[in-house]
Amino acid sequence: MTAAALAHATNGAIAISLVESDEIGTVGVGEATIPPIKSFNASLGIDEAEFVSATKATFKLGIEFVGWGTAQDRYFHPFGTHGADFDRVGLHHYWVREHLRGDTTRFDDYSMCKALAQENRFGPPLDNMRDVRSTHAYAYHFDAGLYARLMRRHAEARGVVRHEGRVTGIAQDPLDGNIAQVSLADGRAIAADFFVDCSGFAGLLVGGALGIAYEDWTHWLPCDRAVAMPSANNGPLTPYTRATAHGAGWQWRIPLQHRQGNGLVYCSRFISDDEAQAVLRRHVEGEPLAEPRMLRFTTGRRRQAWSHNCVSLGLSAGFMEPLESTSLHLIQMGVERLLRLLPDRHHAPLHAEEFNRATAAEWERIRDFLILHYHANSRPEPFWQACADAPIPDELAYKIKHFVADARLVSPHDELFRNPSWLAVYLGQGVIPRAYDRLADARPGVDAPTQLRKLRELMQAAAQTFPTHEDYLRRLVGSAQPA
Repeated sequence: MTAAALAHATNGAIAISLVESDEIGTVGVGEATIPPIKSFNASLGIDEAEFVSATKATFKLGIEFVGWGTAQDRYFHPFGTHGADFDRVGLHHYWVREHLRGDTTRFDDYSMCKALAQENRFGPPLDNMRDVRSTHAYAYHFDAGLYARLMRRHAEARGVVRHEGRVTGIAQDPLDGNIAQVSLADGRAIAADFFVDCSGFAGLLVGGALGIAYEDWTHWLPCDRAVAMPSANNGPLTPYTRATAHGAGWQWRIPLQHRQGNGLVYCSRFISDDEAQAVLRRHVEGEPLAEPRMLRFTTGRRRQAWSHNCVSLGLSAGFMEPLESTSLHLIQMGVERLLRLLPDRHHAPLHAEEFNRATAAEWERIRDFLILHYHANSRPEPFWQACADAPIPDELAYKIKHFVADARLVSPHDELFRNPSWLAVYLGQGVIPRAYDRLADARPGVDAPTQLRKLRELMQAAAQTFPTHEDYLRRLVGSAQPA
């Protein structure tokens, strides 16, 4: 991804070498994304039909969470808004008021994404803001290995030179500590002005050579292992990811055209590896296609993503557990931030300072959103009780305090997960405000119950106008041109 984006943006003005080894496997605990991946693909000139065909992709309208508030709870975190505001008072304030008065309608029943998902239908949003069919958004599920091949083709077509080999040595300038070159196992040496560390958990450059410390967040996000196992598709291809809570973690289910991705993320303090494998095997839908694959990780990030003449991206920069499908997005944003702050040979410290500031803010806000899922639970198991009782970051506590008081959302506008996402998790997991916007009671001319009912009915009817997910995929893939 990094090489392809740099090559495309600089149009041959700089020489880009990529070192990787087929001997070293890649790490991937999920194959789901969030909507900004569309803009990344578009920036490289990749046609959607080509991409979906090349990566065996399906479409994703959001995530269905099962068992996260209580073991019986089920809610949908959609891409896009909840309904459409019919008054200056936000829709969710009217929903809270009616809920406190006894209305049992679920908040996610006002999501076009959910209306489509529960009917297993899909189509892109309409370009008409007056139509409720314009209120949903989407991302993809895809095969990460096939996506890497697509990125390689685009990178090499734009002049990136790939060097097969393993890095065995790193030489630094004795005067300023900058990385001067890397040595490969076969004796070759590759020098450069600037380096991007995409070496995964090893962090060969940023951690090994430059010694940048890793900030451990397991006291907030205690899951530290995952077991993954693909299976054959079983039933229709659903246009959403499913995240199902279990006794000491949660299971993902990700449908692709040619198989289904499954895995269990868990905390090793509460369940053994063998028990985790047994839980996954017991709940996998479809015939297993491979043996379980284990992964150990520590949720957290490097204290500095950019140090000297090196930027770390991907797992070398940190790891965010796959709960909200942010891993590829964090790579994408790192690449885009690097392009905005692209240095010359002098590597101005201001560039690194801004890159690190923006990176830290983004990672910490995503971290807090993930913590909310674990914190806002009422499950009885020891793991979940420990998550509910654990201290949380001050900024997250501030957000929750304001929401519980009167349904106020105080998230920054530049946050990745914006108000619709926070509302989905708050209300989906039973964080119900005690009050709501006082203006709602000062507008007697607004018949909110009727407006809410009409909105639900409109969305349910609108969903029927879209094709099934599989029909849409079939037509799109049939129109694809080879990459």
